[in-house]
Amino acid sequence: MSKADEILVQNLGDIIRDGCWDIGYDVRPRWADGTPAHTVKKFCIVNRYDLSEEFPVITVRKTNFRNAIDELLWIWQKKSNNVHDLGSHIWDAWADENGSIGKAYGYQLGVKHKYKEGEFDQVDRVLYDLKHNKLSRRIMTNIYCHADLHEMNLYPCAYSMTFNVTGDRLNAVLNQRSQDMVTANNWNVVQYAVLVHMLAQVSGLKAGELVHVIADAHIYDRHIPIAEKLMSAMQYPAPRFKMNEDIKDFYEFSVDDFALEDYKYTPLGEKIEVAV
Repeated sequence: MSKADEILVQNLGDIIRDGCWDIGYDVRPRWADGTPAHTVKKFCIVNRYDLSEEFPVITVRKTNFRNAIDELLWIWQKKSNNVHDLGSHIWDAWADENGSIGKAYGYQLGVKHKYKEGEFDQVDRVLYDLKHNKLSRRIMTNIYCHADLHEMNLYPCAYSMTFNVTGDRLNAVLNQRSQDMVTANNWNVVQYAVLVHMLAQVSGLKAGELVHVIADAHIYDRHIPIAEKLMSAMQYPAPRFKMNEDIKDFYEFSVDDFALEDYKYTPLGEKIEVAV
């Protein structure tokens, strides 16, 4: 089985068995028919993935690898907040008539800040430090900008990354305030695993460990049958991750530079409804 399968199945089981329901509270999320979308949750799940051992994609259902990378590049490379720059339609529900999601996600990464070394946006500061200050304990990004929250159509869920170089390995901690475990857990894991691989390659390092910290790990009420289906689904070995080794500039990567070889998975056979 994939290590990512093992982790997800354990998470889902722990939440269903021991989680806390919010039934009885007036919750913000709604289903498309207007019904309140209630959840069962656990507080602070911490998952660790050693990227030197295998690529952390689940096989109990398909993770759309290409679209996940496209969104990652939209945020981290294009630093965009407009869905017209995105290949999929996953953000359409939060976009205005012009396609903007407000001052969120990629917008925040593209804002320049002053440092003693000069002006950098958050991504370029990480790239600079990984080249010039590898042992720094200050290599991080944060897109949860309180001053701009009122102009965001969705508050950031995965909001900060902390990078740490140990020997020749690039490690990272992904902090996430909220996670829809059935819909998006492995989507985010795949994205930030790819990001670590990208940053490591252009910095002359090897991909190390990705630690995923989730403050509110929840399963929606209508997703419980799907979660149970995933927990009993056929599991396969992790596929082989391939990345174009010739690229040394972070901004030269494209979706076509990544692939999963021999990716086998169990078809889910149904669409997962997303609460908004």
